[in-house]
Amino acid sequence: MNNPGERHMLQITGAAKSYNGQTVFSGLNLAVEREQFTVLVGPSGCGKSTLFDGLTGAIGLDRGRISWNHEILTHLGHHAAYMQQKDLLLPWFSLMENALLPAKTGKQDMVQMEPVAQKLFVRLGLNGYESHYPHEISGGMRQRCALVRTLMFNRDLILLDEPLSALDAITRRSLQSLLLLLQTAFKKTLLMITHDIEEALLLGDEVYLFSSQPMRIKERFVLDQPKPRLFSDPGLLKIKRHMLEQLEGAL
Repeated sequence: MNNPGERHMLQITGAAKSYNGQTVFSGLNLAVEREQFTVLVGPSGCGKSTLFDGLTGAIGLDRGRISWNHEILTHLGHHAAYMQQKDLLLPWFSLMENALLPAKTGKQDMVQMEPVAQKLFVRLGLNGYESHYPHEISGGMRQRCALVRTLMFNRDLILLDEPLSALDAITRRSLQSLLLLLQTAFKKTLLMITHDIEEALLLGDEVYLFSSQPMRIKERFVLDQPKPRLFSDPGLLKIKRHMLEQLEGAL
């Protein structure tokens, strides 16, 4: 039988970061299980994106240990794909060229990788738009292309920093189903930041609620309701009300 700890793909222990003498977070512990959807919710500016920057190596953590598949790392570096709020597509590249950037920068065989990207275009509803440029399509379609590009990195772990927050409500709901597809069909492990409590409860297997700075974990919610979920579920509504009360108290 496997050791329960082996389920944890990512473990963060004692993470700390300060700026100009102000503590952003200290002694932060977080564990993410393989093929799990973990969501981080907290007040704006509490330090969630700073934590992601520390995980990816964009900044250095002052203290703390990052364990990836039981290997101690300085940062996740090439072990995780990172998708942000902005799609960051290059305007002078077509959608297919943007999607193939990870293969190109990784010096992979482009003849072999283009059919892989093409299958993802079909799966994510972009078939027929391969030659279009970012300015020719909607924001939702640009984020779909960004999802294809993220998958082309072929990482087991995907970090999502409010990837849908710039979209309208209808487009956002349709793309939430695609984020679930990353977990179910592509067997990815997901760690996402969002300010949208409903989004967190609809998508997450577990949700961490953070305090304002210095950021700490106030509560952890484990959600076992089957997906896709409906927000008419009384249990989800109860958790939402509780989280709102906690967040209002942190403002």
